[in-house]
Amino acid sequence: MNQILNIRQRTEVEEEERLSPYAAKSKDAKRERQEEECPIRTKFQRDRDRILHSKPFRRLKHKTQVYISPAGDHYRTRMTHSLEVSQICRTIGRGLKLNEDLIEAIALGHDVGHTPFGHVGEEALRRIINHFEHNEQSIRILKVLANEGEGLNLTESVLDGILNHTGEGIPKTLEGQIVKTGDRIAYLCHDYDDALRAGLLTQSDLPETVKQMMGVKPSDMITRMVVDMIEASSGQDHIRQSIEINSAMQEFRQFMFERVYNSLNLREERRKGQYIVQALFEYYYQDTNKLPQNFLVWSRGDKTQAVVDYISGLTDNYAIDLFLRLFVPRK
Repeated sequence: MNQILNIRQRTEVEEEERLSPYAAKSKDAKRERQEEECPIRTKFQRDRDRILHSKPFRRLKHKTQVYISPAGDHYRTRMTHSLEVSQICRTIGRGLKLNEDLIEAIALGHDVGHTPFGHVGEEALRRIINHFEHNEQSIRILKVLANEGEGLNLTESVLDGILNHTGEGIPKTLEGQIVKTGDRIAYLCHDYDDALRAGLLTQSDLPETVKQMMGVKPSDMITRMVVDMIEASSGQDHIRQSIEINSAMQEFRQFMFERVYNSLNLREERRKGQYIVQALFEYYYQDTNKLPQNFLVWSRGDKTQAVVDYISGLTDNYAIDLFLRLFVPRK
């Protein structure tokens, strides 16, 4: 038994010896509720596994990234996006000798709070209740709703990275800061790749600055930004990009919003997704007894929160099927 117990302890010692002084160390991680240590896995490794094996993570395979009900099997979903973020960010973390287990846990969990139909559903809920952010919902899922209302009891570092992966907040750890930028690298390059596949864009459409600084192939663009982050952040107590790459990335992002995310070609599908979310919300808000009863318990009687928790957790397919069952007459 002592030999087994030494596995986690050995890993913790190796972290101290191998990782950068700026890296988060798993032995220092704190949980809201104390629990017995795993004899094999560090705290961050356990967090990663808890997220990976959770129902909220599994649901990501049927949640929209950009394209609602795409015609083809090779378009990204929230799950494939999360896996790609994890790999990109781990590569950066390895180059900087940071904690890859913490990076992986944050990356895998960062989008579990996304609604059906991606940002379309998020915008619909935000209009209805005045405030809804998928990163905040991710925290609620991981702390309260997952594991049949018990939560996953993740470490503070993982929760902080997930909460601050978007918006104005800056993650406290360098690992979380990597995910904040790596998430953007992943979705810009991969959504661009999907836009090429869908015929919405051609490589020649890219702004000249983006072509010159990062190339036109998604893989080349990712490599350029990853290398830049490693070079710019090496020896630093924060994660950064070079001025040139950051500027090109901002121009790339603006281009993607204009030509893809807000594209007229996707407007009708976005409208349908928003309509479904709004209709389902109104239906359950009028009679919360029609909700699975656990949601009323988990919300502690907060009617709006119970409906938001239920609607935001639906997959695209389930939301569509539910809408058809509730609002479309059977033949």
